[in-house]
Amino acid sequence: MATKRTAVFSPTSFLAQAGKGRSITKYRQNQIIFSQGDTADAVFYIQKGKLKVSVVSDRGKEAVAAILGPDEFFGDACIAGQNLRLATVSTMTDSTVVRIEKDTMARLLCEHEEFSKMFTTHVLQRTMRVEADLIDQLFNSSERRLARLLLLLANYGSEGKLEPILAKISQETLAEMIGTTRSRVSFFMNKFRKLGFIRYNGHIEVHKSLLNLILHEQPHIKP
Repeated sequence: MATKRTAVFSPTSFLAQAGKGRSITKYRQNQIIFSQGDTADAVFYIQKGKLKVSVVSDRGKEAVAAILGPDEFFGDACIAGQNLRLATVSTMTDSTVVRIEKDTMARLLCEHEEFSKMFTTHVLQRTMRVEADLIDQLFNSSERRLARLLLLLANYGSEGKLEPILAKISQETLAEMIGTTRSRVSFFMNKFRKLGFIRYNGHIEVHKSLLNLILHEQPHIKP
């Protein structure tokens, strides 16, 4: 008599398909996935694309809190009891996003160890990123903060490779993310280009030599 085999749960396969409690949506550039103040009732996973997380203050001032890429979760604070979204998430490029209902996500974390490990790794990596961002803001110059941000946007660190920054990111957005002015970002971007750290060719290409600016103390030129 043949023994019935139980299918092994695969987080990657689960996130690649629509099904009960989850859906997959393709977004065009500059579309909003959810807005600040919306009901927090689902967790999202990025299959493809670049997304921007922004916050608007009571006085109407907007700040960019983060830029997200493939294989990242967002909106997961709803699992911890968050009822309303604290930020707006919108697409910077054409993107594909998986939506997982809150109850489905909670059940998956309880029932499937591999999925729980995957999600826990994401949360820990994001916590490390937030801590590094805080240290960066407290102790590094705006020049070095910009260099670090460009390396992160080019996905440096995951596999030691750099990718072109395909999303159109304005100097105003870069300035908001590192806490400085657009004029200073413009000055440093021109400096990086002259030194061969970056190249413009319809998009920004970041070279590993930019890492030297972060790893080694150098005199900073101020505009």
